[in-house]
Amino acid sequence: MLTHIILTVGNVERSLAFYEAALKPLNIRFFLPFKGEGDDPDLWGFGDGKRAFFWLKHGGPKPGSIHWGFMAESNAKVDEFYWAALSAGASETIQPRVRLEYTSDYYATDVHDPDGYSFEVVHRSWK
Repeated sequence: MLTHIILTVGNVERSLAFYEAALKPLNIRFFLPFKGEGDDPDLWGFGDGKRAFFWLKHGGPKPGSIHWGFMAESNAKVDEFYWAALSAGASETIQPRVRLEYTSDYYATDVHDPDGYSFEVVHRSWK
């Protein structure tokens, strides 16, 4: 089971603004700044307000090294995320649609964030 992911970004302020806007339709928000000490880096945590599971760290991004997906509660939330992400500066990869290449109940979109990372938002109706 995945408990968290740390994404290295080139500009923390730009990425905070992007992810705050893009993840809002999924009820994922920034709420936990962590001041690193010693060898631990500063981190910026996103989650449900109780638990952070998506973290940003400043450094040299490596967009080709990772792909991840967030779950949406409906097809409408996938669409809402897509438009929020584009408005926040994402570049389009795949518009929201049923992804028949996976299953008939897999509705998703892919976008690139400001550092070039490709990520997906998915709703599965579990037919």
